[in-house]
Amino acid sequence: MEEADAIVYDRLAPEALLGYAGPEAEKIYVGKKPGNLTMSQEEINAILLDLGRAGKTVVRLKGGDPYIFGRGGEEALALKEAGLPFEVVPGVTSGVAAPAYAGIPVTHRNTSTSVAFVTGHEDPSKGGTDVDWGKLANAAETLVLYMGVGRLGEISRGLIAAGRNRETPVACVRWGTVPEQRTVTGTLEDIAARVAAADLKPPAIIVVGDVVALRESGLDWYERRPLFGRRVVVTRARAQAGELSAELEKLGAEVYEFPTIEIAPPEDLGPLDAAIRELDSFSLIVFTSVNGVEAFLERLGHHRLDLRAVPREAKVAAIGPATAERIERAGLQVDVVPEEYRAEGLIGALDPGQLAGERVLIPRAKVAREILPDRLREAGAAVVVPPAYESVLSSKGKEELSLRLRSGEVDCVTFTASSTVENFVGAFGAEAARLLAGTRVACIGPITADTARKRGLRVDAEADEYTILGLVEAVTDLLAADPAKKGD
Repeated sequence: MEEADAIVYDRLAPEALLGYAGPEAEKIYVGKKPGNLTMSQEEINAILLDLGRAGKTVVRLKGGDPYIFGRGGEEALALKEAGLPFEVVPGVTSGVAAPAYAGIPVTHRNTSTSVAFVTGHEDPSKGGTDVDWGKLANAAETLVLYMGVGRLGEISRGLIAAGRNRETPVACVRWGTVPEQRTVTGTLEDIAARVAAADLKPPAIIVVGDVVALRESGLDWYERRPLFGRRVVVTRARAQAGELSAELEKLGAEVYEFPTIEIAPPEDLGPLDAAIRELDSFSLIVFTSVNGVEAFLERLGHHRLDLRAVPREAKVAAIGPATAERIERAGLQVDVVPEEYRAEGLIGALDPGQLAGERVLIPRAKVAREILPDRLREAGAAVVVPPAYESVLSSKGKEELSLRLRSGEVDCVTFTASSTVENFVGAFGAEAARLLAGTRVACIGPITADTARKRGLRVDAEADEYTILGLVEAVTDLLAADPAKKGD
């Protein structure tokens, strides 16, 4: 994906994988929907051939396994006949993956020792069917059918007529393995009616057999996760969004990243460079964010220095555990971490009586609250506050997020700093409060929450611990109290 010049992808390919593409890669969508063929197979083959003949490195990205009802064999044969080299990376077919995510093992000792994979949608140009339902009905203990939702009633009747017990358990799993997953269960006799009542549409996998009953034994792990089916917006800068997104996804949420800010060097690096030249004059260095640590380390490297330039006798303070962890990972011991992870807590953790006459360095954001340097100066310290980075307004993805918020798709929007609030409001203007009227809002702490309220936003939850994990816990508790909105 990272090396590809072009990526040809279909409807069922995981969208997140496109994030691995290089910035210059051409992305070509060739997806198909039932009854709405965006592009014929011949046209897809022609695209692959044209790209290959142009000498490009191409990824043909498919959902599931390309050689199991994925028409990958047809595309590979076309490449072979044209003399173009190719490789195949096998995937996990949806007929195995979707049932597993729905809590259904397609084989299970003492329940099913055989499984058959069958297409429920054959090439209509053949004018008939190659599936012998009479032979298939009892040929395997588990039947897994692809693309059969539109013919579910016909298939069920055919299996019953061929001798399969009408009480045989059946499950239909729609959009298996992704947050939109939905599962409807029943029997051969009533599954078509249940699916119709639930308005379950393709794409879906159908599983027929006693293994379906194992789902009720608690194997439906995916749909039991506390944030399953929830959609949460992360407004953190893209470089820092990963941790919050990953923690939310572990709990089953679908995350939309809308980085309202991007981290950039300040316009004038002169003050930071001057502080680095005088580094041995500071007795205390205070870091108020991971971004500040990263920017400081990067500028040290620019001067061909590292943390060995920090005086051995100097103390180091961090505003919270994440900042402290980043400092210590770089090789510098942290002396002070407050119990309350904000400027006021850090002031309390430092001993004002010991600061008179001391020289303190605070490399931080260009725009930040002045309470910390002001209090340290009041204690008699000489405080140097060089801008190490600045938050730049970003509105990439604004239109898409606006549509999601208007349609009610989003369950919660998170804010991790006052700057994310300010830039969210800056991106959407007077419309910001109206867009958030139908969703929940969670903030990492009281400072961020106060900023949100001052900007006219409703705040539904604040983290008790002002950390990413604290925010995740607040989001989980908030949405757990709102079960009516969970899922589709």
